[in-house]
Amino acid sequence: MTQDGELDSIVRKRIRGLRVARDWSLDELASRCYLSPSTLSRIETGHRRIALDQLAPIARALGTTLDQLVEPVDDEDVVIRPHRDEGRGMTTWLLSRESGPGGHTVAKIRVTRPAPTDLRVHPGRDWLTVLSGTVVLRLGERTILVRAGEAAEFSTMVPHAFGAHDGPAELLCILDNDGQRTHLAHDHS
Repeated sequence: MTQDGELDSIVRKRIRGLRVARDWSLDELASRCYLSPSTLSRIETGHRRIALDQLAPIARALGTTLDQLVEPVDDEDVVIRPHRDEGRGMTTWLLSRESGPGGHTVAKIRVTRPAPTDLRVHPGRDWLTVLSGTVVLRLGERTILVRAGEAAEFSTMVPHAFGAHDGPAELLCILDNDGQRTHLAHDHS
């Protein structure tokens, strides 16, 4: 099968999968995207070519975008490899490939270094959940211990830094664009 043929097959499976996940019959989806049920059936089964002017209303009716419907499958994107920064005592896994809504990035971070004394500020907010260990969060003049199972959320206009307390800690962070540049940039110490 050619690459175009593979993508064509995937698009057909996505249409059917999204329709079935919504528990819609062919008639229900057809009425929502203004196609006949027989046309939709032939599209799903591969007995009819899919036209662009059909895909857009199908995607809209299924609550997705045309881009998501025709997005190619790439196995290389499945595995997320860690980035180790020994100098900063951090290992980072970027869990979101692209910035999500509002420009947010999700990252898992393993921290082995103590909280730096150099506190930074940037516009926005940071959110973190400690998965294991304990994180020292320096927030202005305050030092806060955030333990496994606890979370923190704060304005990043307050000078802040975080690090490990009594051994390595792992955390899940949601960072805005400025937070990503500040906390995940590999040229800061």
